[in-house]
Amino acid sequence: MIAFKNSIFHLSTDNTSYLIGIFGGQLINLYYGKRLNSVPEISDILPIDYSRIFSPNDINIDGKKCSTDNLTMEYPTFGSADLRTPAFSATYTDGTAVTRFEYEDYEIHKGKYDIPGLPSVYAEDGDRVSSLCITMSDKVKGVEAKLNYAVFEEYDAITRSVEIINSSNSVMDIDKALSLSIDFRCADFDMITLNGAWARERLPERSPLSYGTKQVESMRGITSHHENPFFALVDKNTDEFVGEAYGFNLIYSGNFVAGAQRDAYNVTRAFMGINPQNFKWRLEGGEHFNTPEVVLVYSDCGIGKMSRTFHKLYRERLCSGKFRDIRRPVLINNWEATYFDFNEEKILEIARTAKSLGVELMVLDDGWFGTRNGESGSLGDWVPNTQKLPNGITGLAKKVRALDMSFGLWVEPEMVSPDSDLNRAHPDWCLHIEGREPTLGRNQLVLDLTRNEVVDYIKSVFDRLLSGGDISYVKWDMNRSMTEVGSAVGGPQAQGKVYHRYILGLYEIMNYVTEKYPDVLFEGCSGGGARFDGGILHYFPQIWTSDDTDALERLYIQYGTSICYPYSAMGAHVSAVPNHQVYRTTPMKMRGDVSICGQLGYELDLNKLDDQDKECVRKQIEDYKALSDVFHTGDLYRLMVPVGNNAAINEFISEDKNTVIVCSYIMKGIPNAPRDYVKLRALDKKAKYKDQNGKVYTGEQLMSFGIKVDYTADYRSNITVYNKVN
Repeated sequence: MIAFKNSIFHLSTDNTSYLIGIFGGQLINLYYGKRLNSVPEISDILPIDYSRIFSPNDINIDGKKCSTDNLTMEYPTFGSADLRTPAFSATYTDGTAVTRFEYEDYEIHKGKYDIPGLPSVYAEDGDRVSSLCITMSDKVKGVEAKLNYAVFEEYDAITRSVEIINSSNSVMDIDKALSLSIDFRCADFDMITLNGAWARERLPERSPLSYGTKQVESMRGITSHHENPFFALVDKNTDEFVGEAYGFNLIYSGNFVAGAQRDAYNVTRAFMGINPQNFKWRLEGGEHFNTPEVVLVYSDCGIGKMSRTFHKLYRERLCSGKFRDIRRPVLINNWEATYFDFNEEKILEIARTAKSLGVELMVLDDGWFGTRNGESGSLGDWVPNTQKLPNGITGLAKKVRALDMSFGLWVEPEMVSPDSDLNRAHPDWCLHIEGREPTLGRNQLVLDLTRNEVVDYIKSVFDRLLSGGDISYVKWDMNRSMTEVGSAVGGPQAQGKVYHRYILGLYEIMNYVTEKYPDVLFEGCSGGGARFDGGILHYFPQIWTSDDTDALERLYIQYGTSICYPYSAMGAHVSAVPNHQVYRTTPMKMRGDVSICGQLGYELDLNKLDDQDKECVRKQIEDYKALSDVFHTGDLYRLMVPVGNNAAINEFISEDKNTVIVCSYIMKGIPNAPRDYVKLRALDKKAKYKDQNGKVYTGEQLMSFGIKVDYTADYRSNITVYNKVN
């Protein structure tokens, strides 16, 4: 709900409130947190220091002067009295870079605002969603900022985006346009970020917020393995179950910046948006620019509640299409089984065994096209390699479907190899700068998606591959960061737009293929989890979480990912041992028990398993098909996290509250182990729950006394299902 009274906007969900005040022509953030039953007068809740030294006075209130440098600003600009990190800056035709936005007007309407060309959270009929648009303007320079907010009442989430409009007759260059800035009258926060590298993505880091600025960012052209466009500010005492937490996530897949600035007066400014490095967006008179969307989530019951809010919203109102609400197939991918060394019969041999164990989808990975037998060539030439596949993709797909399996394919459509027919025909189609030798990554270059002809070419590739109906799944990969980012079209003034226009071109293609081929399941991938973000998740309901498929490492990776993103989005495969990334050997049972919570798949040659492991695989798939609805639509409670512990224990509760699944993973056995217990959460204490062995417990017993953690062996795992009984 959105209300406006006494110069205060009150944005309220079922459990949160967000207050914006109009003060001296400026927008001031007054409050964000637990839902308020009443709203005080603005004069009662806005502390003003009229005489703070070295803060220039730029507001006159009742004959007294004060400074925006002392206020909790809602969308600060560069060049005026607020000398902290700005959300917006621009350069004008006279060479100056001062912008001063003042309040103009507002609109409130039912439903969700739209962001042309960008993915965002959406509303459906019956949702209690309303939007607020506050218009601010700089009349001297003729520029407007429309601050858009959407309130998802039952989801307890608020979204923000900004539209910048050049309402003058002159050109202007946007140098920085963030999607979010919010000031907190508190500085005693810890900051949680999701950091890492290839094969160890999104590992949580928690550190005190100190004086100055702490930020995460990407300048790699993708959101990256290294830092994710998410962070949370939490109280010192906040853990999984108690304390306040504020989460922020950018729905975007390119260069970003996000962080918090703590000033000398214990005010914290949180900010998030497109990275301003090498960003310069020229607006002619009458043109506009839209920023990506930020999702804000507040929790008064710890990090876990914040995560559950993100999960439900993203499962139901960010993911889209047919596969949002249905169980997705169990797949087998040949990559770690064969790498580039395969032929049609080898793929069919894997498929036959997979089918006998319950697998539903055979996926052919890299090496099926052109003359590709390694990483050195043929990207861009998306025609079958007939030496490996004499009957082409269509012939192989037909034989796989004859096994009563679906068929899927790996592609990397954004890339081109220097040694390829496409590059020889169109050498200027890649991102490059004339006169500079292009840097290769994985022996490949990045196609220039700012060019319409390149976007159209990639669309035509998918049309050729998908129009026959042979392919029901596509793994969309992207295997390098961007360097020498320039375009051969648009001239000098367009070069500052290339990073962002690339992402707009990417989204245009993704929107095209998912709308035209709604029965094809797409999975995002970028060297593993380099582009695990909300932008991709809007188009593709699942993303390859990491190239590291070791069961122990995945406990950490999936834990960190789950702080913001749901398990339903996580591609999770069982691979061979010793593991190809860390050379660790873990039991088949643990590998399956770790993967079963995500989108289950296998990435190994099942023919090489002994009978015991094959039977284990068969049981894993049966359990997955029976339990995936709980994993993918239920609430997650992280009872014990792997960081700082010798175990990871997760509890999933179905939407109807009738099924509870406890997943327990032991990393290292302990001799003469201590007696540790974890208490289950959110059960009906008066109800009875029966486990798969027939033993009955009361909800009160499970929540009050808990279950014992079994440290008797390395790599021990267990999935326990409790069903509510009348």
